[in-house]
Amino acid sequence: MSDKKPSGLQDVVVAQSSICYIDGQRGQLVYRGYDIDDLAENASFEEVAWLLWNGNLPTQSELSGLQQDLAAAMHFPKHLLELLKELPFDANPMRVLSIATAALGTLDPDADDLSPEANRKKAINLTAQLPLITTAWHHVRNGTEIPQPKADKSLAYNFLWMLNGAPPDDYAVRTFDAVLILHADHELNASTFSARVTAATLSDLHSAVTSAICTLKGPLHGGANEAVMQMLQEIGEVENVGRYMEKLRADGKKVMGFGHRVYKAKDPRAKILEKMSEELGKRAGDTKWFEMTRAVEEIFQPQVAAKGIYPNVDFYSASAYQVMGIPRDLFTPIFACSRVVGWTAHLLEQYANNRLFRPSSDYIGETGRKYTPLASR
Repeated sequence: MSDKKPSGLQDVVVAQSSICYIDGQRGQLVYRGYDIDDLAENASFEEVAWLLWNGNLPTQSELSGLQQDLAAAMHFPKHLLELLKELPFDANPMRVLSIATAALGTLDPDADDLSPEANRKKAINLTAQLPLITTAWHHVRNGTEIPQPKADKSLAYNFLWMLNGAPPDDYAVRTFDAVLILHADHELNASTFSARVTAATLSDLHSAVTSAICTLKGPLHGGANEAVMQMLQEIGEVENVGRYMEKLRADGKKVMGFGHRVYKAKDPRAKILEKMSEELGKRAGDTKWFEMTRAVEEIFQPQVAAKGIYPNVDFYSASAYQVMGIPRDLFTPIFACSRVVGWTAHLLEQYANNRLFRPSSDYIGETGRKYTPLASR
């Protein structure tokens, strides 16, 4: 036994990685050496996927090849669609996504092939298939027709098209593309660590991604943007923000979308999404959700800035998703549709230089106890 130590693996280095770097004090996020602001403004999600998987931005021929591979993988196995139709229509979409991802592993003849070539193919397939599962489930549970993906369009375009059944406008596509980039990786967060722990046992990539999805489902990781939207819907109108915030404070409740385990400055992703959320609202003629979000920040931020508590990526993504017509319970599955690129990049890295994770715990239980016969207890 020992004095109390930091828990939750805080400040413990468990792996070396060249994929993602975070400077929490400065509010900086870097993918493979590229600042997130640079990538969100200039790159496509497909380019970022290639970057995370391969270490460099793609050439035109490499990008074209990836786009063709993604388009070829964007199909729905018949057996998987039948499985979705058997599930309760009120099932949590993240639970559905984990079930469907595990099922895809049973349908992949190379599921247990851990070679780099096979795993890269699976990474591409899952990047194409998770958005398909998410949008298909939305239609299955509502009894509506599932639109077919368009092979000549981006993943961002196809998600919005398959979800709403209508061609999205260019700015919505660009915003959603940036959303996917911003969520693509975040170093050894809970779900990425979960995926790497699973892979470290030499379990297959589908199983590792399923672990990550199940971890992301938890409200302390992936569900914060849903909670932000619930808060905004409870507020209802901009003029209600002040009263709502006073009540939260009186009741000792948290303001959703604030604070981060790593960042002690404003989340760089939140800064980008703040601008996009505002512009989306203006273009749609519906700025209410953005204005409420901004008003919450203006009231709450001065109270907590000294503690290093700032808006995180979920804070402004909620209002952006709302304007794009995305149901609240699909916010976290969108997170997975993006983060699958980061998960699989980390899995490729883990398999290439594998070591089984086996941490120790700080034992605080009793010692020296002796067995007592059952009749004497």
